[in-house]
Amino acid sequence: MIKTFHKLILASEKAFTLIEMMIVLFIISILLLIAVPNMTKSNDVVQEKSTEATVQLVQGQVAAYQTNHNGELPDNLEELVPEYVSSITASNGKPLVYNATTGEVRAPADE
Repeated sequence: MIKTFHKLILASEKAFTLIEMMIVLFIISILLLIAVPNMTKSNDVVQEKSTEATVQLVQGQVAAYQTNHNGELPDNLEELVPEYVSSITASNGKPLVYNATTGEVRAPADE
């Protein structure tokens, strides 16, 4: 009788039971439900910050163009490529908005 109990105890220690596996999967699914929404929020913040940084960079290059051309502003942002900047698009792929009279660069409006 003792040998039978001993065999049952050893057998149960060698592998997971179905209930233990279901509990582990349940815990993992709860962690995923918590983590995924936070990652999507972070992605939006990163994209916004990237667009802001691109706008500041291009605005600085407009000022550099103005310095090199005796105070004259470029007619459009394409004049800055490739000498001043390599790209004039925001992180979402839309082109930046440029006001040729004031020299102001801004991010495209979300539609």
